[in-house]
Amino acid sequence: MTKAERRSLGERAPAIQWVALLILSVVLVVVLETLRLPAAFLLGPMLAGLVLALAGGALQAPAAPFAFAQAVLGCMIARSIPLSTLHEILQDWPLLLISVFAVIAASNGLGWLLARWGVLPGATAVWGSSPGGASAMIVMADAYGADSRLVAVMQYMRVVIVAGGASLVARMVAGDHVAHAKAVAWMAEPAWTPLAQTLALVLASAFLGAKLRVPSAPLLAPLVLGVVLQDTGLIVIELPPLLLAVSYALIGGSIGLRFTRPILIHAARALPRIIASILVLIAACAGLAAILVVVAGVDPLTAYLATSPGGSDSVAIIAASSDVDLPFVMAMQTARLIAVLLTGPIIAKFIADRVQANERIL
Repeated sequence: MTKAERRSLGERAPAIQWVALLILSVVLVVVLETLRLPAAFLLGPMLAGLVLALAGGALQAPAAPFAFAQAVLGCMIARSIPLSTLHEILQDWPLLLISVFAVIAASNGLGWLLARWGVLPGATAVWGSSPGGASAMIVMADAYGADSRLVAVMQYMRVVIVAGGASLVARMVAGDHVAHAKAVAWMAEPAWTPLAQTLALVLASAFLGAKLRVPSAPLLAPLVLGVVLQDTGLIVIELPPLLLAVSYALIGGSIGLRFTRPILIHAARALPRIIASILVLIAACAGLAAILVVVAGVDPLTAYLATSPGGSDSVAIIAASSDVDLPFVMAMQTARLIAVLLTGPIIAKFIADRVQANERIL
């Protein structure tokens, strides 16, 4: 069979690829659950999508189910944030602000070094290193003239490495306590009226996110609306375990499928240094987490996940599966995403201009 015939077969049989993705996802989830790793329903499909994409699969994650899953995740986070907790977080706003900009400074510093050493073009290096939502960073990078393919490699490679590393850290720190903390009642009957209210919020948020065309809107809209509606007593957020598991799997699979062989071939020469920069950024954020533990008394796992430079959705899933302060983690992740969206274009242009000026001088 020729290369062209293999490609044609892949295009004509998407159902077979979806079945392969489903089977591999189930196998990996079972393995990860057996190892008692948090967020197995995220990591299993993520790894399965990555394997299928690198094997030459031609699948693309549909936008609507991914937006739905993000909206479910936003409601899950909102459910864990009562107004009393928001008040406590606002009292610690100096700590939050300093931590957020420390992570941004570390990531932009690495982006500047990658550009300075000629590993990547200036703007591409900055957007690829930015610790915001991966999809948001790719869209922003493309809008501001960076190479979105290289940015995609850096962003999603970091999401996979950070998600896997954070899951392992959560497992090592918490031990068997997290794994056995709750027996999941998969078939328990939900409260139907609150479930209907929650699904209405999810669908409205996903639709609103699609209309706004803001990459993080499907996650942030239900998060903000859910907190307001829940804490004013207008709705009760109900999320059955099966709905959460399916949503986690959709998010994980979508991330994995965004890796493609052409993208990785395009970035092959820079890939070792890209991975090295990701590991350095993770280490720098872990150092910041250690400072939070010592100075502010934050528990180690909460501090690690709060400063972790991965995607906010994957970090939220891992945090929800662990015994941590989820509101603090998500406050840090959300604040950082907003800060990156606001400052990213200015910083990217500044670094790109400086690198070009230095190249002209040399």
